[in-house]
Amino acid sequence: MGESELQYRIAIELIPKVGSITAKRLIAYCGSAEAVFRQSKKALLKIPGVGETIAAEVVNQNVLHLAEKEIEFIERYKIKALYFTDPEYPERLRQCEDGPVMLYVKTHSSINFNSDKIISIVGTRKATAYGKQTCEAIVNGLAAKGHNPIIVSGLAYGIDIVAHKSALKNNLQTVAVLGHGLDTIYPVAHRAVAKEMVEQGALVTDFISGTPFDPNNFLRRNRIIAGISDATIVVESALEGGALVTADIANSYNRDVFAVPGNVTSTYSMGCNMLIKQNKAALVESADDIEFLLGWSTTSKTQTVKQYTINFDHFTNEEKKIINFLKEKGEETVDLIALGTGLPVSTVLSSLLNLEFSGVVSSKPGKVFALKN
Repeated sequence: MGESELQYRIAIELIPKVGSITAKRLIAYCGSAEAVFRQSKKALLKIPGVGETIAAEVVNQNVLHLAEKEIEFIERYKIKALYFTDPEYPERLRQCEDGPVMLYVKTHSSINFNSDKIISIVGTRKATAYGKQTCEAIVNGLAAKGHNPIIVSGLAYGIDIVAHKSALKNNLQTVAVLGHGLDTIYPVAHRAVAKEMVEQGALVTDFISGTPFDPNNFLRRNRIIAGISDATIVVESALEGGALVTADIANSYNRDVFAVPGNVTSTYSMGCNMLIKQNKAALVESADDIEFLLGWSTTSKTQTVKQYTINFDHFTNEEKKIINFLKEKGEETVDLIALGTGLPVSTVLSSLLNLEFSGVVSSKPGKVFALKN
């Protein structure tokens, strides 16, 4: 891949009004990020979800110079730029419809985002002694049992930084998902910890360098915290806050959500208690509970390839392509199926409908499809 293709890949999510979902739809319809910028305005307007504003911005190509500057930054600071179809891109996050097109990673370690054990730990910035101690005990307990999960959090004050520090102390890899570009660290007080994490984990973001600070960015990054892991653990949270947003996103992705219960009079346990009461999270008190609920003590998380015996005589060539693709991948979104098979999205949608009626595939939340067992 030439440098120009990377430039287009970076640029596509910088287009005003284009989020991750629309960006991936554009790529799926056009065939590649570069092809999107080669389209006429008339052709772009035929793509669902693309109106006058987006089409005009794509044709103007004003974002390409920003992408060019970002390539210079990436090369200077040896940052990995992972495209959503790259093998190194987190598979769990790839399955999320709104997962970012590009993920920027700063690391000096050999971190595997497709490791079989990844958990996110989140909570209030105003953590109590109880919350900090419980967070430490969970991470310490998992390590003591011989588990080596990657611990993901957001580098914020409170529970986040306790989770990161506990992981480092136990020689576990830990990942901070940032709400800004990799040209800065926020809060500044956590720079030393962030430096350690580059050696024993990674700093990750979907924001380019120079992105202005915005509270909404920290809410947006929560989808990565939820999507990159098997489970999200809320240690302490008030009735409102980023930790509950992350829990809601994890639930929308059909991921496990766990919450640590607390005193009913404690402000910073009210959010956790509510999640448990509303059956939005399983109650956990220790590493034992997490080990049991995730099946780490009895089953391997390594996926095995299932053998399917399907009579191909009854299917079109397009349907056969999709079946073979799903055999290899297990499950994928519509856009990624289109990209992987080289078929138009409209053809993929109609073929999936026929395959679903035939009992060959099943649909899951988030426009994800998989072969039936």
